Formats: sequence, structure tokens, C-alpha cells
Amino acid sequence: MLKKIALEEHFITELLAPHAAHNRPTKNAATFAELRRRLADFGALRLEAMDQAGIAYAVLSATVPGVQTEPDVARAVDLARRANDELAAEVRRQPARYGGFAALPLQDPAAAADELERAVRQLGFKGAMINGHTLGRYLDEDRFLPFWERVQYLDTPIYLHPTDPADRPAMFAGRPELHGSTWAWTAEAATHALRLVVSGVFQRFPRLALILGHLGETLPYVLWRLDNRARRADETIAAHDRPSAVIKRHFWITTTGVCDHAALHTAIANLGADRVMFSVDYPYESGTVAAEFLETAPISPEVMAQIAHGNAARLLRVPVPG
Repeated sequence: MLKKIALEEHFITELLAPHAAHNRPTKNAATFAELRRRLADFGALRLEAMDQAGIAYAVLSATVPGVQTEPDVARAVDLARRANDELAAEVRRQPARYGGFAALPLQDPAAAADELERAVRQLGFKGAMINGHTLGRYLDEDRFLPFWERVQYLDTPIYLHPTDPADRPAMFAGRPELHGSTWAWTAEAATHALRLVVSGVFQRFPRLALILGHLGETLPYVLWRLDNRARRADETIAAHDRPSAVIKRHFWITTTGVCDHAALHTAIANLGADRVMFSVDYPYESGTVAAEFLETAPISPEVMAQIAHGNAARLLRVPVPG
């Protein structure tokens, strides 16, 4: 079986559970209980699911929203530190199978930068998972510039995960079917990423690496349109500052939750095979379905190996699975 590295694989702890209480992706009580059981497990259940999918190594992250909805800044800082320590303890028990993405208290950008440095340098984490906005604040705001400066200094990737929009615009009114991961999360994450693109953050910090899930939250499929509108708004925009150029320089994407060969083909064509990485979104998605999707994709063995493990091993500096 093709060996894989997976990057969007979630967990929860007793400490974090109250913050994720509203995150109910199913109305079925039994299904929801099973999801929670699997989120809380770091042992046999998770490892068996990984083995069935051929996942040699998984980078674990707190399920949405992590600590980012905590209104008390001091408590958010404490929660992030304790959650990261709990994850680090689990990683130490299975260092050959697990890595970690840090939870960050972005309520205080300086504290978030310090916690990221601690997580990377002391705990050995591979970067951080940021669950969208933090209490309505987006990462393109000037208050986050010191955080991005530290990210670049540490040379570590940031995985930008979606969350519920900060408000409920009229376009979603009366249509709860569009909330959550069905569509609202995609709109939130894609817009958040584009805010970073157009704000100049990547020009200011040219070594940043941003990861998006769900095959890029639709962005790889609208690059021409984004460039066309950017040129119309500013005819003097340099080629290297166009949205597509910024995205191709700074973004990596994962296959999380999008098992569609046509979408994969377009993502590879528009971003390059070296920017696409395998992931599952455990336990919300099936690892065996995700594995079959990749292993039956109409791509060359070389590209398949890049997506399965090669790109992630290079970006995260982890050994290529044997």
C-alpha cells in the first residue's frame, strides 16, 4: 500500500471539549458520539484507521475552533499552552506515527508568536493550525504583523482551517443547509486567505508558507478570474504581485474532504504537483475513502508519491515513509 503522510487529522481533549460543543456536523446522536470518541482517542482506534489507509505519519491538530473562541485573553493563552502540552505528551508516546500542529491564542498576537516558538522549538511541533478568524479578527490586520514576523523567523508552515463566519450574512438567512462545512466554511476560509493575498502580507514576509485544506477552498479554480479583476482594478500591478502568483509562491493545499479526481487534476494543473498533499480530516472523513481516491487517481506514480508523502515530508521536514 502507498505510504502516506496526513496533515489535517483532528483531536479533542477534556480541556478543549467545551469550546467545540457547538461543532455538530451531524444530527445523528450516535454518529456524533462516535466522532467524539474517535477525536478523544490517541491509541488503537486512530492507529487502526491510519493503518487501514496506509498513513504512516499524521500531524494532529485540535478540532475547530480550538482556543480561538475564548473571550478571556489570559485564559486563551493558558488553554493553548495546556492543550499543546497535552498533545506533545501524546506525540512522545508515538513519535514515529504522530506529529503536532500547535493551537495558538491569537487573541494576543505576541503571546501567539511566543507559543508558536515554544511549540516548534521545545515541543517539536511542525507548525500551527489556525481555525479561521479569532473573535472576528482576521490575520491580515496590522496587529498580527509581529506574529507573521515570528512565523517567518521560525520558517514553519501555518495551516489555515475554516470556521463559522464571524457573522451570519443575509445570503445564508433561512438556509441552515449552507452553514458549516457544506459551504459557509469554504467561503470563510477562501475569503480569509484572499485577505492575506491582497493585504501585502506575503510581500512583506516572502518566506511564509500557508496550507489550505479541501483542495484549496476553491481558490485553485478561480486564479484566472482573480488575476483578471486585479488587473482591471490596477493596470500597473506587477506580474509577481497578481493573486495567482502570490498563491503559487506561498500556498500548499491538501486533499482533505475532496475525493474528486477532476478537482485534483485542476489543482495539480493550476498550482503544480509539488503543492498538493494528502490528508483525510479524521475522524470527520473516511481514511479508506481518501486513500482509495488517491490510489486510483489518473496520475503518474511519481506524482502520486509526491502527493502521498513527498511534498509533506519536504515542507514539514519529516522522514519520507519507508
